[in-house]
Amino acid sequence: MTSAQDRLTQLFEGLGHNRREILTPEGVKLLVEPANYGERLTAFVIDLVLWLGASLVILLSGSLLINLIHNLLKLPNFDIVLVVSVLLFITFLVRIFYFLYFELSWQGATPGKRLVGLRVIDRRGGPLLPSAVVARNLTREVEIFLPLGILWSVGGHGQAALEQLSIAGWLLIFAALPLINKDHMRGGDLIAGTMVIALPRRVLLGDLVEKSARYAFTDSQLGAYGAFELQVLEELLRRPDLTQSPRLLREVCDKICRKIEWAPSPPQSDTVVFLKDFYTAERAYLERAQLFGRPRLDKHHHGQRPTAAERP
Repeated sequence: MTSAQDRLTQLFEGLGHNRREILTPEGVKLLVEPANYGERLTAFVIDLVLWLGASLVILLSGSLLINLIHNLLKLPNFDIVLVVSVLLFITFLVRIFYFLYFELSWQGATPGKRLVGLRVIDRRGGPLLPSAVVARNLTREVEIFLPLGILWSVGGHGQAALEQLSIAGWLLIFAALPLINKDHMRGGDLIAGTMVIALPRRVLLGDLVEKSARYAFTDSQLGAYGAFELQVLEELLRRPDLTQSPRLLREVCDKICRKIEWAPSPPQSDTVVFLKDFYTAERAYLERAQLFGRPRLDKHHHGQRPTAAERP
């Protein structure tokens, strides 16, 4: 029978996110929590501030450099509009590559997302492909930045006022889109087949951790894996029919070996041992990086669940 404390915990855990079940290519059913509107907005604002700061540095540095060259070489007067246009184009490239670089190299997370505890994943549970990252970030230009640029350049009378109203409506539609679908996806996510999830805040289950390990992993190998993938591995290792799925276990083991560049693959008889050792090492690595919040004692050994107050 579920205790009153458990029911209260479930209530508080369910307030922030609507959980969604996805089926990974490994055949593991996994509950994920789509990031809510406030979390996504907070992460975007952080990224926007960082991009604006970098852009400001580029504009100031570029202006000073051009002025210095002009004074040293005694060049004839140049078109200031052209110079500003070039500098603005450079800041546009910085914005594009900012999001692309971090989401490709940080496993679907920008600095803003990482600070808030979010990550982009494939909506079907597969690997996050570079083409999906490119698609969702280029779509942002059409959703937000291109309309804002047009609003900035349009005047304020007659036909221009009508254009401004139309563009403002365009911005409102895309801004409201995450509010009217249960997974809080924006247009870029719908096109790219992605979604933004909140990373699990709990410490992963301690009963899977082995005190002694046969296999050791470097930080660079552990860094190639992420919190979402580790959650998938945990769900797989906790299956009651674990010993009855040798083919699935081997497929997961081989995928991990390829991803972390582990060669040669462990023998078939060591598959479960390798996976548990990797789980143990990866869990410790992520907890050191505080991707799961503050490390704390795991209560699952005692049949207890962390209360809502204990969650970060």
